[in-house]
Amino acid sequence: MSSGTDGVREARNALEARLKAYEGRPATTAGSGRDPVNAPMIRHWCEAIGDTNPAYTGPDAIAPPTMLQAWTMAGLGGRAGRAPAYEELLALLDEAGCTAVVATDCEQDYVRPLRPGDEITFDTVIESVSGRKTTKLGTGYFVTTRTVVRVAGEPAGVHRFRVLKYAPAHREPEPEERRPRPVINRDNAGFWEGVRSHRLLIQRCTACGTLRFPWLPGCASCGAQEWDTVQACGEGTVYSYVVMHHPPFPAFSPPFAVGLIELAEGVRIVSDVVGVPYDKVRIGMPVRLEFRRYDEELVLPVFQGVAA
Repeated sequence: MSSGTDGVREARNALEARLKAYEGRPATTAGSGRDPVNAPMIRHWCEAIGDTNPAYTGPDAIAPPTMLQAWTMAGLGGRAGRAPAYEELLALLDEAGCTAVVATDCEQDYVRPLRPGDEITFDTVIESVSGRKTTKLGTGYFVTTRTVVRVAGEPAGVHRFRVLKYAPAHREPEPEERRPRPVINRDNAGFWEGVRSHRLLIQRCTACGTLRFPWLPGCASCGAQEWDTVQACGEGTVYSYVVMHHPPFPAFSPPFAVGLIELAEGVRIVSDVVGVPYDKVRIGMPVRLEFRRYDEELVLPVFQGVAA
């Protein structure tokens, strides 16, 4: 007779075999964009993220490459072209107790620029389903879809999107309330390494010299991908600010001021304004960088204000 442990293992193996069978099956077939690539959506996108690259305006404008997924989104209007396999896969994970979902990351490859007037079509397949993974959120499975975007039948780009379907973990209250951890990835790891050594590093494009913050994989001014860093001198002023009253969060003690700080180098960073009462913070107030350790792992840059 199989032990209880053996039975659980067999059930997991059977589930994973069923999940793996969905790899390569279509998630969307012959999908089409709800609208042609168009200048108003490009403008809204650029305004939202503060991208002033001239390539995205004028008679020869192209769409920002990172908008690739935007042209495939169905919105609230429906799921035209959606194949049943993806819904079946999610339902199977729900039955297995993986009822929660979170988007984890995406990857994009660009073949050709998209321009206003382009009509896009796309096909999506279920590229992979991981084995069982245990995360801080809970135990579950990573599901990756791969979407090929086309214009007039020719590939324009590829978008991979990954979600984690998981069973929420029972989490005991931590003995000490801790601040949320920053999300560190390959694009910003160097910044956080600098923070740990009490240096505030700003990216600098080695082609045109433009400084940029937050860190990005390429220059928004000239498009070059090569860069180095300069260390901020630590001087700045409050460009704008808000006073946080709500919602309360155990690791914080509202009310407190969060400022958009314009550094002497010309870039801006969001951080706490400390050292002065929250109701004394003002636009134009000079501030000075300092680094605070909040626990054994977390060091953050904050800005000491100088009251008038």
